[in-house]
Order: sequence, then C-alpha cells, then structure tokens
Amino acid sequence: MKPQYISTRGGVSPVDFSAAVMMGLADDGGLLLPADIPDIRGKLENWRKLSYRDLAYEVMSPFIGESIAEADLRVLINRSYDSFDTPDVIPIVPVGGIYIAELFHGPTLAFKDVALQFLGNLFEHELKCTGGRLNILGATSGDTGSAAIHGVRGKSGIDIFIMFPEGRVSPLQERQMTTVPDANVHCIAVTGTFDDGQRVLKAVFNDIPFKRQYSLGAVNSVNWARVLAQVVYYFWGAFRVQEATGAATVQVTVPTGNFGDIFAGYVAKRMGAPISRLVLATNENDILSRFFNTGCYSLGEVSPTLSPSMDIQVASNFERYLYYRLGCDAEKVRDTMAAFARDKSITVPGTDPDFAAGRGDTPSTLSTISRYHAQYGYILDPHTAVGVSVAEQHLRANEPMLCLATAHPAKFSSAITRALGSDLARHPTLEALKTLPTRKVLLAPVKETIQEYMVSCLQH
Repeated sequence: MKPQYISTRGGVSPVDFSAAVMMGLADDGGLLLPADIPDIRGKLENWRKLSYRDLAYEVMSPFIGESIAEADLRVLINRSYDSFDTPDVIPIVPVGGIYIAELFHGPTLAFKDVALQFLGNLFEHELKCTGGRLNILGATSGDTGSAAIHGVRGKSGIDIFIMFPEGRVSPLQERQMTTVPDANVHCIAVTGTFDDGQRVLKAVFNDIPFKRQYSLGAVNSVNWARVLAQVVYYFWGAFRVQEATGAATVQVTVPTGNFGDIFAGYVAKRMGAPISRLVLATNENDILSRFFNTGCYSLGEVSPTLSPSMDIQVASNFERYLYYRLGCDAEKVRDTMAAFARDKSITVPGTDPDFAAGRGDTPSTLSTISRYHAQYGYILDPHTAVGVSVAEQHLRANEPMLCLATAHPAKFSSAITRALGSDLARHPTLEALKTLPTRKVLLAPVKETIQEYMVSCLQH
C-alpha cells in the first residue's frame, strides 16, 4: 500500500510519499497533506513501551507505506538519530511545575535537527533509487538553515541554497550556516525580513518550469516529511509525562512562528495522541495567537525580538491547518488564501477547542529566563521562555503541561546576558565556530536575483 498525498488547493493529482517528499511545495502553490490520517488509539499502550527510534518507525510507517522498505526506513531513522548526543534523543525534564521536552540534542542544537537529519538522509535515499539530482532552496529565520545544511552537507547529488535575513538571526545562528565549508552549501543573506525570504521561496517554487528544470526540493516545513518526523515527539513526550504523573492526558505548549511544529502536534492529536489541547505561544509577532483568540488572521509588520526564529508574520504551514478548519474543502482554501493575498487579512468564524493561544513579549521572556534560573537552576533559551511564559497562563488543575524547548540557550548569548547579567550558557560546539572563516553572499529578495545566483553556482 502506498498512502496518497493531496494538495490543500486541490490542483495536484494524488501522489505517493516519495513523490510528495521530492515535490516539497505542491505544484499548484498549495501544501501537501496525507489523504487520510490514521486512528492509532488502539496502539497507544504498545507504543508507550518503545524506544524513540522504534516509536519513530511506528508513527511514520502508516504515512510512508511501501514507498520505503521496512529495513531501509529503520536504517534511515537510526542514522538520523545517531547524530544526537543522548540515546533518548529527546529527554523530558521536570522543571518547576512544567515538563520540558529538550528538542535540542542534535548537531545544530535546535529542534529542527529532529526532522532535518531524517530529511537529509531521506533525500539521499530517494536520489540513490532514482539516480537523480536535487537542488534545495530554503528560507530560514534562524535554525532551519543550519539544521538543513548539516542534514545534507557533503551529500552527493545535492546542492543547498539557504536564504536568511541579514542582521536578523543571532550571530551564532549565522555562523552555524556560513562556516560550513562543503562545496554543495550556498548561504544567501537577503536584505529585509524572513517573510521576504519566504515570499521569494514560494515565488521560485511556483515558477514550475524553473522548478522542474533545476530539480528544486524543499527543506522548509512546507515539506511534509519535516512535519511527519516532528509528529513523533508529541507521542514520546506525552507518554513520558503520563508515566511521571499518571495523568490521562497532557497539554502541550509550543513556541511557534511558522506553524510547522504545532501543526505536527495537531496531526498527532488527530491520530489519537493523549493530548487534550495544544497551547500556541508567539512573541510580539502574534498573527497566530491573535487568530486563535479572535478568528482574524491579519498581517502586521515584523518586529525584531529576542526570539528571532519566531519573528514571522505569514506562517507558511497555516494553510495546512486551514484546510481542516474549512472542512477539507480545497476550493474554500484557494478562495481564502487568494483573499489573504489580496487583503492581507481573513476571518474564519468559530473556535477550535484543540487550541489555546497566548503571547510572551520581551519583558516576560526576560523575566521567565531569570526566574527559572534563580528558582530551578535551569536556563531557557528565549524561544522556549516565550513558550513557558504562555504555558504558565494556561495551566489546568490535575493535567500536566509539557512545553517544547526548541533550542539550546547558548545559541542566544545576548538574550541570556540581558536576562541573567552574564553569558552563562555556553556549548563547545558553538565556541568552536567563533574563529572559523565564513562564506555568504548578500542579495536582494527578488525572485530573478535568487534564480540567477542559483544557476551561476550550478554551472560551475
């Protein structure tokens, strides 16, 4: 059996998992989704006993089917998580009254490694099967770029081009990208914001002749395989918190800007994970929290904050959620997204009990980092501090709260110094980057400019 994937906009014939991974963004401008989400509630008791790697196999298998042989999939999963510094892959740590899921034990110290180590190996597997090439174009607000680069650096048959907003990612995040010496890695600093990079990304992918001629692939969370790999840790985290507390269900707070991470939680909940609701946390760039609290999805200006990976207004994965919110009606999705492109605002009636939402601004981020260090000796990175701040606003009696920790605090030394008075968070991997040479080009976020640069690199 090969599970089928459809576009949120209904303009693509169903494709299998392998084709969905290589297509990335759907050719009609929509996003790919599984035609069916399996109900696995009857398997929960068996799943909770599994190691992380075995759980990953069980969660992913129904979405992959015969596209990848069982033995090959297990090899891909094992190879992906061999790069993590703990056998549990994702430790669950009680801190005060909240459980922290540490998603940052991969090679670039960010949650993106959980998916992008897998996706890099998956791309390599698919290319070996077909003998093809892949040219990856991505846009990053911080962590996706370095995780994607480290997922495919040096891999044969793949070139990767990563756009990031000049001066709007942390210095260490930039160094994690620009110090990689492999010839297949190309770093593009764009003038403007992450949203400008994401806009160009979608424009290039929507140029179908260019996409096909140059075999473009996506590593951003528009790629379904990214979301799928992240679904696993919602089950893992919920199981570990249930073991610790005996609770029937848990809440999960997710700091998010692009809606990819929390959408993975939504998929897990639809599958039957023991999660009562998802608590969405944003910083001052609060288009998503405003939507879940008011029903209005309205574009604002991007405000630079201490949590730069969340400095996003247009959340590329929101369309996937909208597909379900609008009753799986692709025509309504097309019309709604066209209205948003035209008016920069849409309103969706009703509410969704699967979600709560809140905002953690800069003062609350700093105070949360300071308070958790003083009370518990635990240092939160600024993104996770946004999540914890919002999580505290949504605690419920007799139901534990799991909060996703998205990055190691050492990646954000300026925020840690502001909150704690000195840079108390260090990591040897990051310290080693400070003296390495860097490579990048500075370009305008214009579709033709980016395409010309890609072609010039590929012709050498």
